[in-house]
Amino acid sequence: MCVLVTGAAGFIGFHVSRRLLADGVKVIGLDNLNDYYDVGLKKARLEILLEEKNFSFVGLDLVDTDGMQKLFKESSFEQVINLAAQAGVRYSLENPKAYVDSNLCGFLNILEGCRHNRVEHLIYASSSSVYGLNTKMPFSVHDNVDHPLSLYAASKKANELMAHSYSYLYQLPVTGLRFFTVYGPWGRPDMALFLFTRAILAGEPIKVFNQGEMQRDFTYIDDIVEGIVRLLPQLPAPNSDWNGASPDPGSSPAPYRLYNIGNHSPVKLLDFIALIEKILGKEAKKELLPMQPGDVPATYADVTDLQAAVDFSPEMPLEKGVEEFVRWYRGYYGV
Repeated sequence: MCVLVTGAAGFIGFHVSRRLLADGVKVIGLDNLNDYYDVGLKKARLEILLEEKNFSFVGLDLVDTDGMQKLFKESSFEQVINLAAQAGVRYSLENPKAYVDSNLCGFLNILEGCRHNRVEHLIYASSSSVYGLNTKMPFSVHDNVDHPLSLYAASKKANELMAHSYSYLYQLPVTGLRFFTVYGPWGRPDMALFLFTRAILAGEPIKVFNQGEMQRDFTYIDDIVEGIVRLLPQLPAPNSDWNGASPDPGSSPAPYRLYNIGNHSPVKLLDFIALIEKILGKEAKKELLPMQPGDVPATYADVTDLQAAVDFSPEMPLEKGVEEFVRWYRGYYGV
């Protein structure tokens, strides 16, 4: 089998590609290696992938319509895992156009490529950010999510709508995955664990928003990857019980499904920081700040649908997962 993984030099895309390669799958990895964060880190991930004989790299931007059409036409991949996107809630306040270009125009090129080239299954990354103003916990894919708090969240909600329309019109099997605060080795430098670890080791203050009164459903990267790999051969089937008079947002009469992938165990931010301090053996200097625009106070994933679909739920204990990240961080940066 041959799979296209977009965002292959990114955090999640790198780990998904490694797992597929280990399973004997041929992977075509696409990435534009943009400078949203350290390009050197992306290239270091890519170097590891390029050591594998079944991996080939395509340097391409999703918004390059001609390039994407050529890639789909000339390559023979059966499945697509779209993990390329402009990430980050706060950055969407500074550079909204980047989100429209990558997350909307780029995603359209993915959908068009899948439509015209008989791709068997498209799996794409959504985000827990789509829950926005929702306060019913845990967050369920069967609840309405029409009140996003950032353009990033709105772009991910738009992806879900775009994917559904293509699934309905062209019978394209599509699975959307709402990721919940992914962490682990080779993680993104703009994420909390990376930022906190770097600052604490450097003796610098860490920014603690909402006075620390935040909760996040931290999910280890290997659990995310396991969920994706298990779903890959599970083509979504139309929901025969779907009722337009009482529409279920998480399924459809089309071959379309949504799943949460989270740890199903929200952790208070101050408790998370205390755990990092314990593992590093060093106390953090905390700068308590108000809630930032676009942030939500808590995330908590209902993963019952994922469990029912592929008999899987995340397993990595938070303390062990943070230890694994810190071990990688110290090794990679020589700290």
